[in-house]
Amino acid sequence: MSRTNLGTDAPNTWCPGCGNFSILNGIKTVLNELKDETCPLEDIVIVAGIGCHAKIADYVDVNSFYAIHGRTVPVAEGIKIARPGLKVICFAGDGDAYGEGLEHLIFAAKRNIDITMVIHNNRSYSLTAFQYSPTSPSGFKGRSTPQGSIEAPINPLELMLASRATFLGRGTSQGLPLLMRLFREAILHKGFALVDVLQVCVTFNNLYEYYAKRVYELQDHDAKNPMAALMKIREWDYNSDAQIALGVFYQKQEATFEERFKPSRVDEQERDHKIKQFLNDSL
Repeated sequence: MSRTNLGTDAPNTWCPGCGNFSILNGIKTVLNELKDETCPLEDIVIVAGIGCHAKIADYVDVNSFYAIHGRTVPVAEGIKIARPGLKVICFAGDGDAYGEGLEHLIFAAKRNIDITMVIHNNRSYSLTAFQYSPTSPSGFKGRSTPQGSIEAPINPLELMLASRATFLGRGTSQGLPLLMRLFREAILHKGFALVDVLQVCVTFNNLYEYYAKRVYELQDHDAKNPMAALMKIREWDYNSDAQIALGVFYQKQEATFEERFKPSRVDEQERDHKIKQFLNDSL
């Protein structure tokens, strides 16, 4: 594959001003950079879930797979186990990953399977017209909670740290240079990597101004120290007006699930040879 812009003919139907455009432009730029270094485009697979975010699979010209709601992770795990040489990148929404698919996310982090998770976290269910999600703040007034949500949000990065994830980062859809660095580092990380993107839904939950006043980039942070990571992750709990740290919170090198998983399967070349032999003998 020699194409350079990775665009497709699919018409883009995201709302003008949607934070998904930044994620799309960022991932296309990073994949174009990596294709000449370590990740040929034919070795990239994108897995998307259900939600506005999922359309990204239509807009990036690489191998892709649409999963059902909350099931991006098991599909990605199956692809990675079957073909360990592929680089598998999952795109999921906050409802998709932190709600219905949370159990899969926790176990993928626990296993340290070598996949990259990019979470489009707009803190609401926007495709279905504005219901509250696992990261919506208390008092959130949406279609399903017109009087305001009585629940506190989860802190997904804290949960992922407790689940033994080996790479955790956070960016915003209006901070493209940092976001691209996070994408690059997460993709190149060997093990389970998650980037929580505070992706603004300009139609239903416009938080551009809210984030602009609060975000800052981590400086002199020891990403190898889990306690230092936990302290920074807990500064903002998705429910307060505290400052919001961006960058890599935690990174650790550890054996991956694929390295530990040694099923009774033949080498890929030997497998291909046996398939050809079987087909020839069948003719």
